[in-house]
Amino acid sequence: MFDPITLDQLRAFVSVVEEGSFSAAARKLHRVQSAISTSMANLEAQLGVPLWDRSTKVATLTEQGQAVLGSTRRVLAEVDGLRRLATGMTMGLEASVSLCLDVLFPQNVLINLCAKFTQEFPAVDLRIDSQVRSAVSARVLDGTATLGVVTPKGLVRGLETQALSPIRVLPVVSPSHPLAAIEGGIASRHFVDAIHVVLSGCDDDAVSDQAGLSPRIWRVGDIHTKLEMLRAGLGWGNLPEHLIREDLRKGTLVVIRPTAWGDHENSLNLLIIYRRDTVFGPAQRWLQEQLTQLCAREAHLRR
Repeated sequence: MFDPITLDQLRAFVSVVEEGSFSAAARKLHRVQSAISTSMANLEAQLGVPLWDRSTKVATLTEQGQAVLGSTRRVLAEVDGLRRLATGMTMGLEASVSLCLDVLFPQNVLINLCAKFTQEFPAVDLRIDSQVRSAVSARVLDGTATLGVVTPKGLVRGLETQALSPIRVLPVVSPSHPLAAIEGGIASRHFVDAIHVVLSGCDDDAVSDQAGLSPRIWRVGDIHTKLEMLRAGLGWGNLPEHLIREDLRKGTLVVIRPTAWGDHENSLNLLIIYRRDTVFGPAQRWLQEQLTQLCAREAHLRR
């Protein structure tokens, strides 16, 4: 059955509410007042509820009208979104894009990226996933994610790469841990009895981070569990500086210096990855550019 309610009626209804009167809405919509009055009367008849209290000089919304107003605005917002989506599709804009990030990726960069994305592409859905190491590459290879950000240890063959600014990772322990009591460089013999807490994917038997100093290794699947374990003094391990900046300031974590590593171990490169057969739309190209810019800005601020 054909629905007699029109978008024109709904827009007129919202205009009357926003402008404060039938006459003001008519001026805004460049129509005569009688047309607006008729439209409102028809809308009330079709809905079967009184929208306006006409007992006063200026019509006001009834309780039913207040309830209908909220639904009307949602309907119009959905219609406007549909039009933006259709317009974007005719220009090659994607309906949705997906991004898979290594858990080491800076969260503040991600939040800035999402805030910019919703302003730039309000009609495009963004899907974000976080994984450990090679699991990121797996998501990109199977098409679950269009773009990924991974560390070199998580890179697999068959993917195109684009370098991002590196992030800094630091070996840390709780101030209560025995390693924290050793000043300066720490010789390898001191790590023999220390538990090394590392990140490892569920399908990844390899040891994450820089291993080799501690024979005792505990593997965890997410970075926040690792952070809490190190805070509790259960072991030592590497964490990205952006994640532990506040812990270092408060002293709940302290940096240690394994002499076997050297300063070059403090930087970890990040790579954008994508399949070679990927055809990028405007939103995906924008994500690539913004990831590069925002990561470079984060590195600059850190310096």
